[in-house]
Amino acid sequence: MRPSSLAKPLFAFILGILAVHCGRKGDPIPRPRAAAQAAEVQMDALRVLAVTLPTLDVRGEPLVGVEQVRVLYLPLGLARPTPEQVFSRGEVVLERSRPDLPGPGEKLTLNLRSLQRPAGWIVVVAVRVGNVPGRPSAVLPWLDPAI
Repeated sequence: MRPSSLAKPLFAFILGILAVHCGRKGDPIPRPRAAAQAAEVQMDALRVLAVTLPTLDVRGEPLVGVEQVRVLYLPLGLARPTPEQVFSRGEVVLERSRPDLPGPGEKLTLNLRSLQRPAGWIVVVAVRVGNVPGRPSAVLPWLDPAI
């Protein structure tokens, strides 16, 4: 056999092995991000919120990728709503986005003095990359600005 006739099948075999072993392994679709745990919210002053961003997601893993913090408002009803009710039926009245957000576990001050809404309820939600909203915070009462 001539050396050139042996080289062609050997070269094809090596290329085949390289093609099989050079590809990416695993699922090319990234895992869906888990929602963030609820932020801790307190009234710092009249119409000023002190928000502590969560450090973990709902699975208990360290939280990275918080893109926004949203404040949702729901007008007064007959009873105090749950955080999920304010989140699902309320309207977004304030959003803060990156790069104006601190890191996980750090405090953020939200001034709501310009919010002109009648008495109602508010919650704060941390939103992860990919528009994945976290759990809503505890429900806080919102007082009429005329008071």
